[in-house]
Amino acid sequence: MARSGAGDEANGRRADRALADETAARGWAVSTGPVRGRNYEFFGVSGWSFTDALKFLIPLPMPLPISGRRLAPKMSTMITRMISISGRPIGPMSATKPMESSLKPVVAAFVVILALTSAGLAARQRPTFTAGVTQVEVYTTVIGSDGRAVRGLTASDFTLLEDGVPQPITTFIDGDFPASVALAIDRSFSMQGTPLTMARTAGRAFLASLKADDRAMLISVGSDVEVLAPFERDKAAALSSLATLDPWGTTALNDAIVRTLELLEGETGRRAIVILSDGDDRYSTASAADVLDRARRSDVLMYPVAIGKKRPPLFAELATLSGGRSFQLADATRLQDTLQAIAEDLRAQYLLGYSPRPSSEEDSPWRSISLRVDKPNVRVRARSGYMVR
Repeated sequence: MARSGAGDEANGRRADRALADETAARGWAVSTGPVRGRNYEFFGVSGWSFTDALKFLIPLPMPLPISGRRLAPKMSTMITRMISISGRPIGPMSATKPMESSLKPVVAAFVVILALTSAGLAARQRPTFTAGVTQVEVYTTVIGSDGRAVRGLTASDFTLLEDGVPQPITTFIDGDFPASVALAIDRSFSMQGTPLTMARTAGRAFLASLKADDRAMLISVGSDVEVLAPFERDKAAALSSLATLDPWGTTALNDAIVRTLELLEGETGRRAIVILSDGDDRYSTASAADVLDRARRSDVLMYPVAIGKKRPPLFAELATLSGGRSFQLADATRLQDTLQAIAEDLRAQYLLGYSPRPSSEEDSPWRSISLRVDKPNVRVRARSGYMVR
């Protein structure tokens, strides 16, 4: 039994050596302890089983390709181009010298262009001041006790005062004359559903009620202020854009009003803004004070319409300041009647003009206007004043 055990151990050692030689020839890594077990055949090699004792290690990783074998030619070409000027290769340390000298004329030209551009922008943005206003136009609506516009008045029925001083009326027009009207509709998510649907319907009826000579513009009020249709006598583009208006964003209402006033600066004659919104401003850059200041500098009638349970205080201030009218509708279905009332209001206005007194440096830039009508039971809507520019 002893010889048999010794023989088994000797055979085991011979099998270990044979396995070590074979694994070394094949590039395998194995443990070298004695193994015991049954015969096996592994990749064509017969020997003893190493299930319990032999441990295969993780195969060595494949050798990685040497960096740059494929990319080196391209990198070399790129570096050659970077350190070459006008086709003449130069050393890396001296490459900056010719480049600096060659960039000097370009930099000088850029500085000159930048200076001229800045001067031009400053000239365009610089406020223009004049010695005074030579003619002041006042658009006014006279409302009777029944709430409807009073027509058929003459210049002698009006008394116009500037800073409390009566002014002779030099221009008087009664009747329907062309207007430039901007319709601004709040499309924020809070208008989704019935409010926006009714705003689209009322907007179409309002645009259709304008005269052929009236110019209309459509603006959407959301997170951004977007001109959907610019000023045109043909209202087809505005009507088409209105039909596809869908809810989006928040309510940058103040920014929308300021932007619309800026766009109206290029229009002549009677100008008006009709605003449809369901709430207060959100996330505008301009404040309410900025909006009022901009409105004081513009001869634009303001008709803000609040849809919902409350009316922003800014709406009433804009209407009073400009001579327009503000509305608060708890029910959005009343929008169409309201916009028709605004259209009638625009068609029933009077235009009064006068020459103001010359201004001096000591005068306040703001001049107040008040208007009275020598008729019983009537109310007068007109702008409260203007800025001397």
